[in-house]
Amino acid sequence: MKLNVTEKDYGVCINNPNHFLALSDFTVSDGIDIVENVNVVIAKDEFNATAKRAETFNQLQGSYIAQATDSIDYFSKTYDDLTIFTFMANDIVLEDFTDKLKVANSPKGFVDARINLSHVIYIDRVISPKDLLKIFKLISSAKARALARMNLPVHIQNILNADDFLALLANIPENDGQSLDINNAEYDDIDFEDLKIRITDAVEISIEDAFEKMGLTFGILDYLVSEAIQIGDLVEAGTDLLDEDDITQDLKDRMESQILKALSDVNVITLIDAALKIQWELTEKGLREFDCDDYIYSSEVFGMAVANQIAGTKAIINFKRYNEAKPGIIWGLPLILSDAFAGLIAGCVSKIFEE
Repeated sequence: MKLNVTEKDYGVCINNPNHFLALSDFTVSDGIDIVENVNVVIAKDEFNATAKRAETFNQLQGSYIAQATDSIDYFSKTYDDLTIFTFMANDIVLEDFTDKLKVANSPKGFVDARINLSHVIYIDRVISPKDLLKIFKLISSAKARALARMNLPVHIQNILNADDFLALLANIPENDGQSLDINNAEYDDIDFEDLKIRITDAVEISIEDAFEKMGLTFGILDYLVSEAIQIGDLVEAGTDLLDEDDITQDLKDRMESQILKALSDVNVITLIDAALKIQWELTEKGLREFDCDDYIYSSEVFGMAVANQIAGTKAIINFKRYNEAKPGIIWGLPLILSDAFAGLIAGCVSKIFEE
């Protein structure tokens, strides 16, 4: 069935004159509802304000559910009997850090900022409340898995989908104008294996498309932020092992410039990104064979490779020096990251004194 979609500056209404059977976590909803209209409106997250906004739609002479949001930016796609509406609310913007590096930031700060990707999904089938609940859980799981696989920076994960919403819509059985008993009505048989594949694919595509439409990408500086590594910390670590007489503001400026130049090198980025991912695999994923108390000599490969990429083989000697001393922030980093960033600092120091 073709849905009627009305857009206004304060909301979006998805209408089915034959009624939906809806399962949602909306602001105005009883959980499972039989309604004509599904409304996403700009309103305070409060029942009365949301209901008042929803009722301003002209066609809302019938029943409805409504969700409060601070953004009605959305897009939709239809796959046979499946239509998925993706609503996007985003407080993050990309800012130029240098002419080659960007960083994700928010005027609200990372405590109050939010990225919410929400969905209203319509299946053009007659589905029982029991199956509706099963599909609702399936959608929630598919969404969580899709976002987890993106391996976003930790501070981005922390603000992601704190206030998202989900509504699952289906058709109601024909009732010939009689009162509908949803518990004893006849419903379609659902091939859950096929539906699981189709919904999972649709949800994954919607999330990928949402990040693209929001213009949100994440780079090496964002992953440094997620590890609480600041450029100033790296500059300080680089000067810690130098003679005090050599440390001038000009040297610090050159050090910062060299670090940023190194972090713009795709080969350095590749090595550090690999170190970040392997560190996560070993500690967060919890490989059975890995003991956090073990010293893994192979981690030095990352440090030596980074140092060599920046300043050649002569930087290897500096790497051993910085890796043993682990000055400043290098000391507090996990094993593989400490070696990788010791290599970064060693390479940059070598490069500066080569010039």
